[in-house]
Amino acid sequence: MDPIIQIVIVVGLVALFFYLGWLVNSRIGKNSLISADERAKQLVTDAEKEAKNLKREKLLEVKDEWYKKKIDFDNEVNQRKQKLSNLEKQLSTREDNTEKKLELVLQKERVNKKVEREHQELDIVLKKKAEEVKKVELELNERLVKISGLTTEEAKNILIQNMVEQAKIDSVQVVKEIYDKAKYDAKKEAQKIIVQAIQRTAADHSIETTVSVVQIQNDEMKGRIIGKEGRNIRAFESCTGVDVIVDDTPEAVLLSSFDQFRREVARVSLERLIADGRIHPARIEEVVEKTRQELEEEMFRDGENTVLQLGLHNMHNELIKHIGRMRYRSSFGQNLLNHSIEVAYLTGIMATELGLETNLAKRAGLLHDIGKTVDKSIEGPHALIGYDLTKKCKENPIVVNAVGSHHEDIEMEHPIAALVQAADAISGARPGARREPLESYVKRLENLELLAKSFEGVAKTYAIQAGREIRVVVENEKIDDLVADRLAREIASKIEEDMEYPGQIKVTVIREVRKISYAK
Repeated sequence: MDPIIQIVIVVGLVALFFYLGWLVNSRIGKNSLISADERAKQLVTDAEKEAKNLKREKLLEVKDEWYKKKIDFDNEVNQRKQKLSNLEKQLSTREDNTEKKLELVLQKERVNKKVEREHQELDIVLKKKAEEVKKVELELNERLVKISGLTTEEAKNILIQNMVEQAKIDSVQVVKEIYDKAKYDAKKEAQKIIVQAIQRTAADHSIETTVSVVQIQNDEMKGRIIGKEGRNIRAFESCTGVDVIVDDTPEAVLLSSFDQFRREVARVSLERLIADGRIHPARIEEVVEKTRQELEEEMFRDGENTVLQLGLHNMHNELIKHIGRMRYRSSFGQNLLNHSIEVAYLTGIMATELGLETNLAKRAGLLHDIGKTVDKSIEGPHALIGYDLTKKCKENPIVVNAVGSHHEDIEMEHPIAALVQAADAISGARPGARREPLESYVKRLENLELLAKSFEGVAKTYAIQAGREIRVVVENEKIDDLVADRLAREIASKIEEDMEYPGQIKVTVIREVRKISYAK
């Protein structure tokens, strides 16, 4: 077939198809437009219905919200009304109270004005009465002057003197009553504390002597101790500083020295020399020096054991060494270490009873006589020497003060110092605890009697009870009962100030009145 014809046919077919497509599309478009309008109308109708429903719902929501707000507002209004009502009631009550107070104030003012008027009237009356009393007094004074023959000034002086004397008597009586009451209460409590302390620390006592006895096997040993031409005994006495007494006492040699440490070194050394059998000057020097070193080490251990026994800690080594030395020191024949331990216990117990620090009290009691162990080249009272030593070793200030003040060389600053002084007196006053040389004992009694006799109105004095009591007989014309009580206290205070003595001294003032008559 011819290609042109084919092209024409194809073109025709294409045109035909285009026409048919257009025809179909035009019809379908019309139907689509119709259905779209209907759908649009339906959508508008549905939208209107939905809008109405939404509007109705929103209106309901708004009404509910408004109703809630209205209820809240009404509640708030009611609350405020209630508050206003309460405030009105309070204001009303305050107004009533204010009116009442105002009325009371006005009433008081009226009363005060009335009282002031009465006071003024009373002052006028009192002035008139005072003038009348003055006139009467002048008249009476003039009459008294005429009757008594005394001037007004003389009568006034006599009256003042009588009033002063009466006031003195009354004051002495009041002071005596107060003093007796305080003394009774204090004595009762002090006795309780002291008795408890003494009962808990009852200790044995032994008087220290100045002589030690060394037993030997036979009298032949005495010759060896003396040595050829006495060289052994001279070397021994030179090394030890003690006196060796070799006499007729069988199987015994006496060692005499006031220094207990030297005497102990000599005793131990001599016993070792006798046991060894080699007695000559060189050996004596060797044994004595070795014994001295061992005893010094033993003294330090004694000091440590004493501190541990009392439960004390952090004690300076220098003080421990001096405590050990106490073992070989004595006070009026009483071993110083035993005495110091006893004072420590007594002070600790009394401090516990009084609520004070027990360890400090024990420490002060143990160290109170530490000054007696210091080198004799240092001069001064042992209390002040001990004060300097403890202060140097950085002891507690309370302990330092107690050491320095237990004999009142310095002022006491703490109650523990007074307890140490009391415990020291208790320990020294135990029967058999101490001894005094006869001469010093007699001298002390004489001084005690002379001191008491130095007071005015004292007739006789008697020291009894080994110097622990002084009885004072007074002149009854010069001393009455009240003055006698005061005199006893004054004598006691004077004894405390001027004398040194162990324990305490009782002062008894005796006022005797004798009336004598004869039957004829």
